[in-house]
Order: sequence, then structure tokens, then C-alpha cells
Amino acid sequence: MKFFIDTANLDQIKEAQELGVLDGVTTNPSLMAKEGITGKDNILKHYVDICNIVDGDVSAEVVATEFSEMVKEGEELAELHEQIVVKVPMIKDGVKALKYFSDNGIRTNCTLVFSPGQALLAAKAGATYVSPFLGRLDDISTDGLNLIAEIRLIYDNYDFDTQILAASIRHTMHVIDCAKLGADVMTGPLSSIDGLLKHPLTDIGLAKFLEDYKKGNS
Repeated sequence: MKFFIDTANLDQIKEAQELGVLDGVTTNPSLMAKEGITGKDNILKHYVDICNIVDGDVSAEVVATEFSEMVKEGEELAELHEQIVVKVPMIKDGVKALKYFSDNGIRTNCTLVFSPGQALLAAKAGATYVSPFLGRLDDISTDGLNLIAEIRLIYDNYDFDTQILAASIRHTMHVIDCAKLGADVMTGPLSSIDGLLKHPLTDIGLAKFLEDYKKGNS
């Protein structure tokens, strides 16, 4: 399973990268705004700054909703850096754009996916990644993890190459559950990755080891 961090915060990206397990970054306009990154030039520069920190894929989202504008914007994003993956929304013109980008060697991430049918269309159009938002489904009392399982079954049935990128991860157990279900990638906050480190028995055991060492070596 690949670990992506879902943020535009450079310090958090650096921290995740230094941990040694980071495979990429996902961003969106909301995350950019949260960090105070506004204006086209500043946003494009920020994408490059992220690429210079991480070794893996960096999803950069188009804001256009019409096919020709999506293509124009996506091609500009793809030219920024070889690590850029163009993030496209799951709408009709978005599916058209996914197919265009796929045919022209530009990698894509289909975002805002909430149903197996949407995921099937994205794979048919050649998306590199599909991003089902399981946390947002959980927020409205719908089983987000079931969506991951359904997409995994469909993709395995037809040997689609599209990778399932479990998005809107809320906490560490989402990561574990998605790993059990066979999601190819998870993307979430740094806390969801850091949480995997924690177990009280690890803390107790380490404290005991250090205590015994001091007794015999003081």
C-alpha cells in the first residue's frame, strides 16, 4: 500500500517524507486556501515546491469544469513537473478529460468519487488513480469502506490498471481497514500515518528495557 499525505502544508510534507514511508501527496483548492496559497502563480509554484520535497506523485487539481478548459489547465499542470498527476472531478466533462489525458500520456487522479459506477467510468476512461471519498460517506451514515470493497471487486474482475486511492481518510483505523480491503493507496492527514506508530505495549516495553539497562549499567 502506498502512503500519500493529503495536505498543502510543506512542514507536514517534510515530516512525512523524513519518516521514510511517504509515496506521494494529494492536494486540492481547499487545502491550498487553508495554507493561504492564492493566485495562479503562487499555486503553481507551491506544486513545484511540493514536488521538490517528495519523491513520488503529487496530485494537482484542475478548477475548470468544462472539457476544453480542463485540458488546457491539466496540460499546464503536467508541464510543471514530471511528478504531477492531474486531478480531475468525476463529472461528464471530467470523464472526457480523463480519456484525453490518458490517450496523451498524462497521468490522472479522478476525484470526488462516491459510487462504484463512477469508479467504473473512471477506470474505463483510463484514470491512473480513482479517489473514493470514504470519510465523507461515513459523515452521512453511509459505509465508505464498503465502497472501497466494491471498487476492488470490480477492478479485479476486469483487471483494470487504475489504482484505488482511498481518500478522505479520517483516522488510523481507516488506513488499516483500507489495507485489509486491498486499496492501492491511502491519502490522509499526517496524524493518520503517525497513529500507526502507537501502541501502549510498545511504550511499556521500551520503558522496561531502558529501566533494566540503567540498573545494569549505572
